[in-house]
Amino acid sequence: MSRIGKAPVSIPSGVNVTVKDNTVTVKGPKGELSQVIHPEMEVKVEDGQLTIVRPNEEKETRAQHGLYRSLINNMVVGVSEGYKKELELVGVGYRATNQGQLLDLALGYSHPIQLMLPKEIKVEAVTDRKSNPIITLESADKQLLGQVCAKIRSLRKPEPYKGKGVRFKGEEIRRKAGKSAKV
Repeated sequence: MSRIGKAPVSIPSGVNVTVKDNTVTVKGPKGELSQVIHPEMEVKVEDGQLTIVRPNEEKETRAQHGLYRSLINNMVVGVSEGYKKELELVGVGYRATNQGQLLDLALGYSHPIQLMLPKEIKVEAVTDRKSNPIITLESADKQLLGQVCAKIRSLRKPEPYKGKGVRFKGEEIRRKAGKSAKV
Protein backbone atom coordinates (compact mmCIF):
# COMPACT_ATOMS: atom_id res chain seq x y z
CA MET A 1 0.00 0.00 0.00
CA SER A 2 1.06 3.58 -0.57
CA ARG A 3 2.93 4.90 2.45
CA ILE A 4 1.59 8.41 1.86
CA GLY A 5 -1.94 7.25 1.00
CA LYS A 6 -2.42 5.09 4.08
CA ALA A 7 -1.22 7.77 6.53
CA PRO A 8 -4.24 9.39 8.20
CA VAL A 9 -4.74 13.16 8.03
CA SER A 10 -5.24 14.58 11.53
CA ILE A 11 -7.92 17.27 11.67
CA PRO A 12 -7.10 20.04 14.19
CA SER A 13 -9.78 21.69 16.32
CA GLY A 14 -11.58 24.50 14.54
CA VAL A 15 -11.38 22.73 11.17
CA ASN A 16 -14.51 21.13 9.71
CA VAL A 17 -14.29 18.49 6.94
CA THR A 18 -17.38 17.45 4.97
CA VAL A 19 -17.61 14.86 2.21
CA LYS A 20 -20.52 15.08 -0.21
CA ASP A 21 -20.67 12.92 -3.36
CA ASN A 22 -17.05 13.06 -4.52
CA THR A 23 -16.20 16.54 -3.18
CA VAL A 24 -14.23 17.12 0.01
CA THR A 25 -14.78 20.55 1.60
CA VAL A 26 -12.53 21.84 4.37
CA LYS A 27 -13.51 24.91 6.44
CA GLY A 28 -11.27 26.59 8.97
CA PRO A 29 -10.25 29.92 10.45
CA LYS A 30 -8.22 30.92 7.35
CA GLY A 31 -10.90 30.10 4.77
CA GLU A 32 -12.71 27.35 2.89
CA LEU A 33 -11.27 25.00 0.24
CA SER A 34 -12.82 22.16 -1.73
CA GLN A 35 -11.41 19.38 -3.91
CA VAL A 36 -13.16 16.97 -6.27
CA ILE A 37 -11.74 13.48 -5.86
CA HIS A 38 -12.01 10.34 -7.97
CA PRO A 39 -15.42 8.68 -7.51
CA GLU A 40 -13.85 5.30 -6.67
CA MET A 41 -11.88 6.70 -3.71
CA GLU A 42 -13.63 6.45 -0.36
CA VAL A 43 -13.03 9.18 2.24
CA LYS A 44 -13.78 8.40 5.90
CA VAL A 45 -13.83 11.00 8.68
CA GLU A 46 -13.82 9.57 12.21
CA ASP A 47 -12.29 10.51 15.59
CA GLY A 48 -10.63 13.68 14.30
CA GLN A 49 -8.81 11.81 11.54
CA LEU A 50 -9.44 11.48 7.83
CA THR A 51 -8.46 8.35 5.90
CA ILE A 52 -8.69 7.52 2.22
CA VAL A 53 -9.38 3.96 1.10
CA ARG A 54 -8.75 2.76 -2.43
CA PRO A 55 -10.94 0.07 -4.01
CA ASN A 56 -8.30 -1.97 -5.86
CA GLU A 57 -4.59 -2.34 -6.58
CA GLU A 58 -4.49 -0.98 -10.13
CA LYS A 59 -1.55 1.28 -10.95
CA GLU A 60 -3.62 4.42 -11.53
CA THR A 61 -5.68 3.87 -8.39
CA ARG A 62 -2.50 3.46 -6.32
CA ALA A 63 -1.12 6.71 -7.74
CA GLN A 64 -4.32 8.64 -7.00
CA HIS A 65 -4.45 7.28 -3.46
CA GLY A 66 -1.36 9.22 -2.35
CA LEU A 67 -2.23 12.23 -4.51
CA TYR A 68 -5.64 12.84 -2.95
CA ARG A 69 -4.32 12.26 0.56
CA SER A 70 -1.64 14.93 -0.04
CA LEU A 71 -4.12 17.38 -1.57
CA ILE A 72 -6.52 17.00 1.37
CA ASN A 73 -3.65 17.32 3.88
CA ASN A 74 -2.53 20.55 2.14
CA MET A 75 -6.09 21.87 2.39
CA VAL A 76 -6.30 21.07 6.13
CA VAL A 77 -2.93 22.73 6.85
CA GLY A 78 -3.90 25.70 4.65
CA VAL A 79 -7.19 26.51 6.39
CA SER A 80 -5.68 26.04 9.86
CA GLU A 81 -2.19 27.59 9.55
CA GLY A 82 -1.95 28.98 6.01
CA TYR A 83 1.02 29.14 3.67
CA LYS A 84 3.53 31.94 3.21
CA LYS A 85 6.19 32.53 0.54
CA GLU A 86 8.68 35.35 0.21
CA LEU A 87 10.20 36.55 -3.06
CA GLU A 88 13.33 38.70 -3.17
CA LEU A 89 14.12 41.14 -5.99
CA VAL A 90 17.88 41.27 -6.58
CA GLY A 91 19.13 43.96 -8.95
CA VAL A 92 19.81 47.67 -9.20
CA GLY A 93 16.55 49.60 -9.61
CA TYR A 94 14.29 46.58 -9.02
CA ARG A 95 11.25 47.73 -7.06
CA ALA A 96 7.92 46.34 -5.90
CA THR A 97 4.86 48.15 -4.56
CA ASN A 98 1.30 47.09 -4.01
CA GLN A 99 -2.07 48.82 -3.73
CA GLY A 100 -4.48 46.16 -2.50
CA GLN A 101 -4.28 43.22 -4.92
CA LEU A 102 -2.41 45.15 -7.63
CA LEU A 103 1.32 44.39 -7.60
CA ASP A 104 3.50 46.89 -9.45
CA LEU A 105 6.99 45.66 -10.38
CA ALA A 106 9.99 47.46 -11.88
CA LEU A 107 12.32 44.70 -13.09
CA GLY A 108 14.72 46.47 -15.41
CA TYR A 109 12.46 46.51 -18.45
CA SER A 110 11.47 49.69 -20.28
CA HIS A 111 8.01 49.49 -18.72
CA PRO A 112 6.57 48.66 -15.28
CA ILE A 113 4.78 45.33 -14.88
CA GLN A 114 1.41 45.31 -13.16
CA LEU A 115 -0.15 42.08 -11.89
CA MET A 116 -3.66 41.72 -10.50
CA LEU A 117 -3.45 38.94 -7.90
CA PRO A 118 -6.38 36.67 -6.93
CA LYS A 119 -8.40 37.79 -3.92
CA GLU A 120 -7.44 34.59 -2.03
CA ILE A 121 -3.84 35.81 -1.76
CA LYS A 122 -2.66 38.50 0.66
CA VAL A 123 0.29 40.46 -0.73
CA GLU A 124 2.73 42.80 0.96
CA ALA A 125 5.71 44.48 -0.72
CA VAL A 126 8.42 45.84 1.58
CA THR A 127 11.35 47.98 0.43
CA ASP A 128 13.99 48.88 3.01
CA ARG A 129 17.10 50.92 2.36
CA LYS A 130 20.30 48.84 2.13
CA SER A 131 18.36 45.62 1.42
CA ASN A 132 16.56 44.03 -1.51
CA PRO A 133 12.79 44.52 -1.95
CA ILE A 134 10.77 41.58 -0.59
CA ILE A 135 7.31 40.47 -1.71
CA THR A 136 5.43 38.42 0.91
CA LEU A 137 2.51 36.31 -0.32
CA GLU A 138 0.11 34.46 2.04
CA SER A 139 -2.80 32.15 1.26
CA ALA A 140 -4.68 29.10 2.45
CA ASP A 141 -4.45 27.49 -1.01
CA LYS A 142 -0.95 26.03 -1.45
CA GLN A 143 -1.44 25.27 -5.14
CA LEU A 144 -2.63 28.78 -6.04
CA LEU A 145 0.15 30.37 -3.98
CA GLY A 146 2.84 28.34 -5.74
CA GLN A 147 1.37 29.15 -9.13
CA VAL A 148 1.33 32.91 -8.47
CA CYS A 149 4.90 32.82 -7.09
CA ALA A 150 6.07 30.93 -10.17
CA LYS A 151 4.38 33.51 -12.42
CA ILE A 152 6.09 36.43 -10.62
CA ARG A 153 9.46 34.63 -10.71
CA SER A 154 9.09 33.90 -14.44
CA LEU A 155 8.95 37.64 -15.18
CA ARG A 156 12.70 37.90 -14.49
CA LYS A 157 14.38 34.61 -13.53
CA PRO A 158 17.69 34.82 -11.65
CA GLU A 159 20.58 34.76 -14.07
CA PRO A 160 23.76 32.79 -13.24
CA TYR A 161 26.40 35.50 -13.86
CA LYS A 162 25.41 38.36 -11.57
CA GLY A 163 22.51 36.64 -9.74
CA LYS A 164 20.05 39.39 -10.68
CA GLY A 165 16.34 38.56 -10.89
CA VAL A 166 13.37 37.46 -8.80
CA ARG A 167 14.15 34.58 -6.46
CA PHE A 168 12.64 32.88 -3.45
CA LYS A 169 14.08 34.16 -0.18
CA GLY A 170 17.00 31.94 0.79
CA GLU A 171 17.23 30.33 -2.66
CA GLU A 172 20.79 29.52 -3.76
CA ILE A 173 21.59 30.42 -7.35
CA ARG A 174 24.36 28.44 -9.05
CA ARG A 175 26.83 31.04 -10.21
CA LYS A 176 29.00 30.78 -13.31
CA ALA A 177 32.37 32.39 -13.91
CA GLY A 178 32.31 35.17 -16.47
CA LYS A 179 34.69 35.60 -19.36
CA SER A 180 38.30 35.04 -18.41
CA ALA A 181 40.89 37.46 -19.78
CA LYS A 182 43.22 36.19 -22.49
CA VAL A 183 46.81 35.87 -21.42
